[in-house]
Amino acid sequence: MLPVVGTDEEWDAVVRDETVLRPGVEDLCARLGLAGAPLSRFPDGSQPVYAVGDEHVLKLFPAAASGDALAEARVLTHLQGRLPIPTPRVREHGMYENGWRYVLMSRLHGESLAGLWDRVPQAGRERVVTQIGETLGVLHSLDPGPLTDVLGPGEWGAFLDRQRAGAVRRQRRHGLPDRWLEQIPDFLASVELPRTPRPALLHTEVMQQHFLVRDLGDGLRLTGFFDFEPAMIGHRAYDFVGVGLFVTRGDPALLARLCAAYGHRFAPDELLAYTLLHVYSDLPWYLRELGAPEEKTLTALAQEWFGVS
Repeated sequence: MLPVVGTDEEWDAVVRDETVLRPGVEDLCARLGLAGAPLSRFPDGSQPVYAVGDEHVLKLFPAAASGDALAEARVLTHLQGRLPIPTPRVREHGMYENGWRYVLMSRLHGESLAGLWDRVPQAGRERVVTQIGETLGVLHSLDPGPLTDVLGPGEWGAFLDRQRAGAVRRQRRHGLPDRWLEQIPDFLASVELPRTPRPALLHTEVMQQHFLVRDLGDGLRLTGFFDFEPAMIGHRAYDFVGVGLFVTRGDPALLARLCAAYGHRFAPDELLAYTLLHVYSDLPWYLRELGAPEEKTLTALAQEWFGVS
């Protein structure tokens, strides 16, 4: 009952249209033995995701993103019970119709860390980032070998070369002013990044939006870590782009605490280089969110966003 989606235009036409998606979701739920369960679509995310009652979450992927469905199912299965923070448990995954794939997983409970962050006192933030640092330390220690058949990008050095070649073009497309654009080639050339790092399983989007939190009586505790659809295998520093931009948000004391819990600090220039090379990099957006230092250089920007105290 879900339509064929073969182009970006077709995807744009259906991704937010519940009159098109809802009948297919209801039919799929019935096939999975969940007929009549309350359906509630989550407002965020690039793929349609639905709460199915209190116990399940159903995530849908069109044919063009079928690889993402396989990756998410495999990564979540690989991680089950191995991290300090709960991750969704895969109940079922497979093909639906017209090329669509699905992942049915357990529902995590709690409130979005992003929604609560402005109301969390400093002591609570310190506790939360400590838990995130510990969790990333475990994640990056796991052997990603069983996932190499479903996760990219392949050879890390070649990936860096591809991203470096398109770095200026990518930021120009997002509207980055020339005074920043002209610094990118020399800045990237000045930062030595490992071409053959020890492989680590990367979430790639470590953001407040991907954590759930609850107050369990003894303070805030993270109760969920999710959205492993864009996972990769590569250098562990790559995950700290999201950490600095979307978790600690330029707070040097919080980043220092998170890195202490993780067990390693990364150089600010290294993290800004990975920011420019990240597959979803959008420097103008980050500048709007976090602001820029008085000195309009990439070196100063690296220290502003990724420095620790």
